[in-house]
Amino acid sequence: MRGILFTVTYYLLSVIYVLASLPFLVLPGRGPVSIIIRSYTRAMNLNLRFIGGISKEVRGRENLPDGAFVVAAKHQSWGDGYMIYPEIKNLAFVTGDHLEKFPLVGGILRKLGAIVIDTCGGGDRKAESLREGMETARKEGRRVLIYPEGHLAPVDYHFRYKPGVWHMAEAMGVPVVPVATNIGLFWKQQETRKTPGRAIIAFLEPIPPGLPKDEFMARLTDAVESRTATLVAEARGAQPFRATLIPDPVNGSQSRPTSDDPAAFSKA
Repeated sequence: MRGILFTVTYYLLSVIYVLASLPFLVLPGRGPVSIIIRSYTRAMNLNLRFIGGISKEVRGRENLPDGAFVVAAKHQSWGDGYMIYPEIKNLAFVTGDHLEKFPLVGGILRKLGAIVIDTCGGGDRKAESLREGMETARKEGRRVLIYPEGHLAPVDYHFRYKPGVWHMAEAMGVPVVPVATNIGLFWKQQETRKTPGRAIIAFLEPIPPGLPKDEFMARLTDAVESRTATLVAEARGAQPFRATLIPDPVNGSQSRPTSDDPAAFSKA
């Protein structure tokens, strides 16, 4: 029942805030729409707390630099974006163009300055759309949220971290702030069911630009996965252990382990 009530409220809030944004889409600047969407994410945090039973704790705010930077976050749940967005001012984000298929959402994404990746145009078109978005973000001194795994990963598993985040940071000449979380224990991926508890997001020590790609990717993966394992273990009251690597999805399908078959994927 908790999950159903949360879902109903989720969609009601989404419709209300989308409609509230519409009059401002034709005006210059993104200020009014940004304020509305920030308010929407805060309302969703309240929905999580009072209906979903999931409270929020933020750690490591002191690790957020001044100026532009890239936020490279663990992606366990639909909820992690709602937790991160209201914590960082002037935040853009990377998303696939599938969201533009939802009525009115495309206009809001463009107004927010989201970096929308062309997922149907092949590697060259993806790279081009990413470069265009990065250049705009760099000129405007914005912060950019990206999920380096590219997929929702269940708790205790992770996908290979993609090097797009390194290319982004190098092109913009900005540091990368890794983000760990344990929200997947309470809101699993896209599931309706919610488990009450305290979800934590942790902003970790920034990784400076200028590192070789392999060194950067190893450092980012270790930072996010190690702290995520610690946060998950803290909530469970257990010892942390290294997450299992999921092979990259084939033909766009989502590889997804189940609790009945934890050995189906190779160890990281």
